[in-house]
Amino acid sequence: MGLSMIAYIYGSVDETFLGTCKTLLEGEHVTYIPLSEMHTAEHDRFSHFMVSGTLGEIKEVFAFAQLYETSVGIVPLPTQKNLIRTFALSSKIEESITLAKIPAEQKIDLLYCNDDLVVQEVVIGDAPPLDTYDTALGQQNIFNRIQLFFHILRKVRKLRHTRITLTDENEQETKVSAVGLVGVEYQNGTFASKLITSQINAADGKLSLLILAPLSMLQYMGYLFRSLVSRWKSEQLPRSLGYIRSSKLEIKTERPLEVLVDSEIRCETPVLLRSTKESLRLSVGKMFWEKQSKDVQGKNSFKIDHLPSDEESASYLAKAIPLFNHASQAQYAALFSSLREEGQLNSTFMILLILATMIATFGLFINSSSVIIGAMLLAPLMQPIISLSMGVLRQDSALELSSAKTIVVGVLSVLLTAALIAWFIPMEKLTSEMSGRLFPTTLDLFIAIASGVAAAYAKSNEKISGSLAGVAIAVALVPPIAVAGVGLGWTQWHMFSSAFLLFMTNLIGIVLAAALTFVVLGYSPLRVAKKGILTWFMIAAFVSIPLYSSFEQMKENIAIQKSLSNIHFTLNTQEVVLTHIQLIEQSRKLQVRCEVIASGRLSTAEKKLLKEVIEKTIGRKADVIATFRYRL
Repeated sequence: MGLSMIAYIYGSVDETFLGTCKTLLEGEHVTYIPLSEMHTAEHDRFSHFMVSGTLGEIKEVFAFAQLYETSVGIVPLPTQKNLIRTFALSSKIEESITLAKIPAEQKIDLLYCNDDLVVQEVVIGDAPPLDTYDTALGQQNIFNRIQLFFHILRKVRKLRHTRITLTDENEQETKVSAVGLVGVEYQNGTFASKLITSQINAADGKLSLLILAPLSMLQYMGYLFRSLVSRWKSEQLPRSLGYIRSSKLEIKTERPLEVLVDSEIRCETPVLLRSTKESLRLSVGKMFWEKQSKDVQGKNSFKIDHLPSDEESASYLAKAIPLFNHASQAQYAALFSSLREEGQLNSTFMILLILATMIATFGLFINSSSVIIGAMLLAPLMQPIISLSMGVLRQDSALELSSAKTIVVGVLSVLLTAALIAWFIPMEKLTSEMSGRLFPTTLDLFIAIASGVAAAYAKSNEKISGSLAGVAIAVALVPPIAVAGVGLGWTQWHMFSSAFLLFMTNLIGIVLAAALTFVVLGYSPLRVAKKGILTWFMIAAFVSIPLYSSFEQMKENIAIQKSLSNIHFTLNTQEVVLTHIQLIEQSRKLQVRCEVIASGRLSTAEKKLLKEVIEKTIGRKADVIATFRYRL
């Protein structure tokens, strides 16, 4: 086909730009037709169109070419970056003309919103940043992306959910609650198309619709940060998004939503989106076809099960998007029923707890960590503690009292059982497993807090409820009470108080953290939970005082051990090194236990001098218990 069969239709273009095009096409028999004369031109003479102009003018030529089944090529203006990205055109005018004048054989689908042709995307409601071009963002540095993140974040506070009814070509009706939707036909470089690359094909007769339905501000902020700042990539849709693939979708909303077609306001809902299969022969770049997914099939696709759809959630989210998730009445009822049952005192609970106590106590005596871990897994004490956290959260007196009663009776049973075992066993030896639970610090409180978060999260999600066993191991509840019981059996009150402080640290940390986690998961509004959480914050602050003191003591002991281990000195003719240093506080006096490696036997005077060196190094009086080893 010769160039004499091509019509170059131009709209609002710069004379210089058009002159350049004519120069590049000089010698070729191209007929130039202003857009205003397009419909009066003898279209029968032409088998291919070239077009330049605004996006709206290009759409007019598309419709004209589709009507007469004529192929068309675009010579984009330098400012039409998004159009160039969408159809993989060249930004260089010479290359774009070369591509545009070659008639296309392969047809592409066309997307319509009502009767408006959609080239890039249709946005219904608010859907930032789905309508942002990811390729343009890639040119921004980290500071610009952070600035964009906060700019969009300011809009989030104004977002409101609305009920949306979607009806496909099979009259299948789907109802969701969302803040906005974005429909695309091609892989055009927007965040919307980037998220569903594997579902887009420009010749399958299907449109793709992304539904933005954040359940909380935190959830949406996380998605924004990963998308705009960290440039997060994932094959799965974020939890705040849903997806529908269909050839036709009728969209009705409870309140009118603004509809933008290719960034221009066109109408309000309700609207009809439809994709016409292989409707236009368009000259596109090679990369356009390479980006089309080869895996998609002709069937419709719905991924919206995780989006809010019930009346309760829709009504709640229509007022404002909460800071935290809002659990549905069904979710709350199921969890609350389970926690109420687990907070009750019963024979099964007592039998398992006493057996776990016996196993843990014997494990402490034989200094076996594996036996103690087995007791941790068997003990059911975590269940009423999580129930207590929900009672604190919801200000439910009945749940609080029943859970507290179960915990108190359980703790007393463990103390009594461990004390009796310690009283009957004819040996009073402090093992390392026992001593390891006598010096709680703020680090133990942090472990309890992390475990409380994990326990509440696992309890609220049936799919990972098996992880509670791991939580039980991470924060030991029965072993420290068993050590306290052994202290009672031996009438060693310091041992009892130190071990029981560790248990109270675990209890308080778990209750506080679990309550906060349940707030984040939406099981109580913050106004209801505030009183209980503040109360337990104060309790945690009070317990933190001795824990912080122990932590400071631990830091001091580590510093002392480090300074003593660096001692290399000569006593008269003997070379001396200290190893395996242990510091034990007993009756307000420090006891230093260590191994002394010397080149020969130390005299009484040298041993006295060694003690003086140790006391001078640590800066206080101490009892020194040394084991001597000799270097041969």
